[in-house]
Amino acid sequence: MLNNVKIKVLDKKLIELPKFSTDGSAGLDLRASISSAKIIKPNETELIPTGVAIYIENKSHAALILPRSGLGHKHGIVLGNLVGLIDSDYQGQLFVSCWNRSSKEFKIEPYDRIAQLIFISVDRPNFIIVEDFQSTDRARDGFGSSGKA
Repeated sequence: MLNNVKIKVLDKKLIELPKFSTDGSAGLDLRASISSAKIIKPNETELIPTGVAIYIENKSHAALILPRSGLGHKHGIVLGNLVGLIDSDYQGQLFVSCWNRSSKEFKIEPYDRIAQLIFISVDRPNFIIVEDFQSTDRARDGFGSSGKA
């Protein structure tokens, strides 16, 4: 279980730290730490600072930056790298690669919620070198064999 994560506030004007919007939220909201509005043109990608740095420290955990569902569905704003992986030993500022995959410009205002951050457990297995695997039905039929539906 991950109990403590160190956070450093880099933007002193940032009023709200990353937080859960509801009791059932899995992701913490990340905000755009920008001093003026930024327009993202169709099919452009902008790297937006969040104004915070985190240090997870516990190598059994990592964090993921994910798009906000509403921004992606309603406005076409997703992540340029699809998912951002924050390793346990990373200590720099968190940035969000915002990609406008829509046909319309999108404006991000200072401190808008632009992404979400979740924490995950990380397994670090040892690999066992083998000559072959025990055969399964799935292995015989190969990639894509489970069908479309």
